[in-house]
Amino acid sequence: SPGRILATPPASGFQSRRGFRFSCIRCVSRQDRTSALCQLFTREAALQTPPSLAGTDVVIVKSGRRICGTGGCLANAPLHQNKSYFEFKIQSTGVWGIGVATQKVNLNQVPMGRDTNSLVLRSDGSVYHNNEEKNRLPANSLPQEGDIVGVTYDHVELNLYLNGKNMHCPASGIRGTVYPVVYVDDSAILDCQFSDFYHTAPPGFEKILFEQQIF
Repeated sequence: SPGRILATPPASGFQSRRGFRFSCIRCVSRQDRTSALCQLFTREAALQTPPSLAGTDVVIVKSGRRICGTGGCLANAPLHQNKSYFEFKIQSTGVWGIGVATQKVNLNQVPMGRDTNSLVLRSDGSVYHNNEEKNRLPANSLPQEGDIVGVTYDHVELNLYLNGKNMHCPASGIRGTVYPVVYVDDSAILDCQFSDFYHTAPPGFEKILFEQQIF
């Protein structure tokens, strides 16, 4: 089954900032509410992830594969391998971003890419790191509802794929140990895919390999 992220939202989550109530009701209506109390990016070994790896107004449903609400969440496994690949499906448009980040990233800040701790594709097609636009998708290639965005990372460069097509939109600059990251706001809903990909990973790249240790 696909890798997942684990996060625990606060009890007051359904009364949070703009866009949060609408998107979360829409998410949870598709899943048992018990499932909404945990998980974005756990793994098959079911390791526990600290709540600090998710924003306080984030809600995770669909067995840990869907994020909605407001804020961001990190994967519970760093990208240690040389070449990693993962995907996100845009279930509902709004404000969102995907990419890589260190554990120092502010998961309550939207959009990300404002400091040295994150390198992300934003929903407007720009790729930001340290408050600088590093690249931009072609104007006619902005991800829409139902699209699959693929991400490759080789410890130097992040590249983006739209429905399996290379966007030739490389970006770099982030340093240190990084994790897959995703954020949402304004009713955006995204699904993560860390295995069983919609599209074949580019040559040399593969799914995230989890270390056999408890964090």
